[in-house]
Parts: sequence; structure tokens; C-alpha cells
Amino acid sequence: MIFKTEHPNPIFEREAWQNLNGEWDFAYDSGKSGRDRGLIRGEGFDKKINVPFCPESTLSGIGNVDFMPCVWYKKTVEITKEQLCGKVFLVVGASDYDTEVFVNGASVGRHRGGYCSFRFDITDALCEGENLVVICAEDDIASRLQAIGKQCRSYHSRGCSYTRTTGIWQTVYLEFTPQTRIEKFKVYPDIDNSAIGVSGELCGKGMLTIEALYEGRSVGKTSFEASAHFNTGLSLSELHLWELGDGKIYDLILTFGNDKVKSYFGMRKAEMGKTQFLLNGKSVFMRLVLDQGFYPDGIYTAKDEETIIKDIRLSLDAGFNGARLHEKVFEPRFLYHCDKMGYMVWGEYPNWGYDYSDARVNGRFTAEWLEILERDFNHPSIVGWCPFNEVWTEDPNNNRKALLNTAYIITKAYDSTRPCIDTSGGYHVVTDIFDVHDYDQDPAALRARYERLVKENFLEEKDHIKGHEKYGNEPVFVSEYGGIGIHIEKVDDGGKSAWSYGNACRSLEEFYERYKGLTDAILDNPRICGFCYTQLYDIEQEQNGLYDYNRAPKFDISVIREINIRKAAIEE
Repeated sequence: MIFKTEHPNPIFEREAWQNLNGEWDFAYDSGKSGRDRGLIRGEGFDKKINVPFCPESTLSGIGNVDFMPCVWYKKTVEITKEQLCGKVFLVVGASDYDTEVFVNGASVGRHRGGYCSFRFDITDALCEGENLVVICAEDDIASRLQAIGKQCRSYHSRGCSYTRTTGIWQTVYLEFTPQTRIEKFKVYPDIDNSAIGVSGELCGKGMLTIEALYEGRSVGKTSFEASAHFNTGLSLSELHLWELGDGKIYDLILTFGNDKVKSYFGMRKAEMGKTQFLLNGKSVFMRLVLDQGFYPDGIYTAKDEETIIKDIRLSLDAGFNGARLHEKVFEPRFLYHCDKMGYMVWGEYPNWGYDYSDARVNGRFTAEWLEILERDFNHPSIVGWCPFNEVWTEDPNNNRKALLNTAYIITKAYDSTRPCIDTSGGYHVVTDIFDVHDYDQDPAALRARYERLVKENFLEEKDHIKGHEKYGNEPVFVSEYGGIGIHIEKVDDGGKSAWSYGNACRSLEEFYERYKGLTDAILDNPRICGFCYTQLYDIEQEQNGLYDYNRAPKFDISVIREINIRKAAIEE
């Protein structure tokens, strides 16, 4: 049995925690009658599942890819008298979609949203000794009020939608804290003054100590009386910039009374110039690849640390310096390795599935997006936010336009340190970067289209966008292109053929020629600040990756690398 034992969130880690991954009792609840049938009390469980892998995955031990409107989990947990002296929180890394937790028959909390971490204070429901933890997850994949990302609404995967994920898909654990504790904090790197700002929230009153270390050396420390909210600065005696390919990381330790949280940060500044992306004040061309975070055996969940690291390595080996983490919120340990390896990423929300004409979507989106911004704010590898992707549909109430405007305002209000793209691929309403999706397979046509940007300051509106947005002199980012296939073969997906964008290449030579032509057309244009190639690896029937679904290379990756870094920016 695969058992993920590492702490799931290294950027906010306490020593006192208990991993609940591994074997749980499991039950289907197709009629959503489990509450009446006694599942809350632990009755009627007839299967076993390996948490945190979703029941659709083979790693879960179940492998059921049919629709599951409701599923239940049960585990007995031992709690000591000492652990009950403070607070006990149950933390769920992610569960799709509407999740309620019961402890010893009592409901301790309910969370709606399939992509972000959440926790409940379960102290009052616990007793010394054995405790029954039951989790119920409802997942209405057909609902247009539920963000589903690339999960397929039909039984068979098709197009660019893939196998679904139901219920728990990230680590579940207990966290033990004193009554006086650190709730949350944000770190603001200030590379110009060799300092950081730190703000946060506390429960209780006492002495707060914040210490930064680099390679074990203390490089800054402050202590002061604090309660509720705090906002302070910390000067650093050593400045080590977080750079691409070299993720220099500082350790950060916060101590408040008897509570101690270990974290880390990177000293970097991400911003937009007139036409270029700037990292630490220097122009850097974003050579990104689309990473959708799917795995043949775990679906949404990587089997282990090596699997996570391998995907980043595969991208770096191919000459990319980062990724769009596409239509999915990636687990914190993926971001942790991006932080350590100096690999920049764009954080994105899995907005596909929403009916934008329904105003109720606004509240659903806002609640979960704020959770995501809060959870991932401190990761230096995240250089920008993209709350939506390809919001092209119109609606009679014009809610789409209002929602995108609100999403941008909320994002910038919570995080003014990073650029924000309102919706990747259009229609843009308000954005820091004018990004486009362009799957033209003709290199000459692609080059000519964007040469007009240089010569005429004109960006052509594509047919499906005309009349909805106008270029306003923002930096330009070709955030999806390519998607080139080769020797596309039929797969077992209910009789549908596998596919790629445009006509598949008939030979390696044809592929390399097209890849080079399309990429050169973007690299040669001084008005474009970055590209994102579709995609890093095949996913089920979508066969346009540089690697296959099992991460085996389909091409000579050294050739791809040379094309990508031909005009490498200053970070190389």
C-alpha cells in the first residue's frame, strides 16, 4: 500500500501532528441516504480505501470510474489525555466537493469546494482513547454551480476532459495546538531593503518571536508582545535572491507562547514591465509548459515525492523555466518542490463547469478562491494568479463580465505583489497581462499575426472574441500554443479517437520543424513576454504531450531544449 507519510504543507508545519493517511473503511451512497442508514455512527461500511487517493484511482484500491454522487469514509483514531489539553484540528488537504466531518456521531464542520485545504476544530467532540471519525463527501458533477476543472461530465473521457475525482484526494491529518496559537501569517519579501514584512493573526496574547535562518545561520530575529493581529518587519543580515533554477530558500520559525510553526520564504519580486515580465527587476522570458496535474494511477494525486519532483525535472530538462498549473489547484508539496528548485508557476482556479449566468456562482467562486490565495500566498514559486480560464460564454445577465471584474479586484486586494490575469485566453475584462491562446499550426501565419503587434501596436481579435475585448497596450503572453501531435492512435475511451491540435505530424522531422517554427515565431517577437506550450505529457485521449502519460519521452528532449532556450533570457 502506498502511504504518503510526509507533512503535507511544509510552508506551515507544526511538529505536533498525526497523519491519518492509509486504510479507511469506505462506502458508496448513491441515494444520499447514508445519514438515515447509520453511516454517521459507523454502520454499513463494506469496503476499504487507501486515503488520500480518490476512489476512481487504482492507488485507492477501488478503481471505480463510474459516477459517485456521495461517498463515506470511516476511521478509528486514538487520542491521548495530553493531546486533549490544547486544541485538536482535523485538516483535509482537499476533498471534492461538499464535505462534512463527524466525530463520535457529532457534526464538527462542513466545507464546500473541491480544491483547497480546510480544517475543523474537533476538540469538544473528542474523548480520551478511541474516537470515530466519519467523513461524507457529495460530488454533483452535473451541477453548474460547481467548479470541476478538467473532470469529464460524461462517463467516458473525451476532448480535453478526463477521469473524475470524487471525495478525498489530499492528505488528512490531525494538528495539535496550544490554546494560545498562531492562526496564519503572510510574508512580504523586500529585496530592495534586504528585509521581509510579516503580518498575521493570533489566538491569545503573548510574546511572538520571528526568526529567519539561511543554511542554518540566524540572519534576522525579532520578539514583541502581540495579540490578535500583528504586522512587523525583519531586517536580514544576508540577502540571497530566489532565482530561476536556483531556489534559495530561507527557513522561518514563528514562536508564540508554546506554539511553534516552521515555514520558509524566498527573496524575490515578480512584476510586469512595459512589455516584459520582471523577476527581481530583470527581464525574464516566461518559457512555460502546461501542466494539468493528472497521473495514470492516482488521477489528481501523485503517488509519492519522486513523482512530483520528476514532473518538474521533465519540464526543466526540456528547457522550460516554469509552468501554468492548469485548471487545478496543486497540492502544497508540489509547490514546495517548485520553491526549492527555482521553478516559477502561475496559480490557477479550476473554473470549468460553472454557469456564469447564475449569480450564485459568484459566491461559490469567491469563497474558495480566497481560501486558495490564503493557503498559497507565501510560495515564492508562484509569480502570478489566473482565477479563470477561457471564459468565452455570454449570458443574458452579463454576470460573466461582473464576475471577472470582481475576481481581478479581489485577487489584487488580497495580493498586490503579483500580476493577475483575469481569464486566460479571453474574454479579458481587466488584466495585468493580455494573454492569448493560439493553436495555429502554421508557423508563418503565427509569426505574421504577432509581427503586427510590433509594427502597428495591433493585436488581431480571433473570430470567437471579436467585439468582446480590445488590446490595451498590456504586456502580451501567448499562454497556450502548440499542442502538436504525432502518430495519434486510437485509445480505449468509448470508441472516440485520441487527438491533438491541428493535423498530427507524420514524422519526427515534421514535428521538430513545426515545433521550432511556432516557438521561434514567439521568441523572436520583442513584444511578447512569454509562452506556454501545450503540453508537458499526454493525458488519456489528449495526446499532444512531449512525454506520454507515463512520462516516457516521445521525442529527443535535447532537441526540444535547444529550441526553447535558443534566445534564453538572463536567467540562463
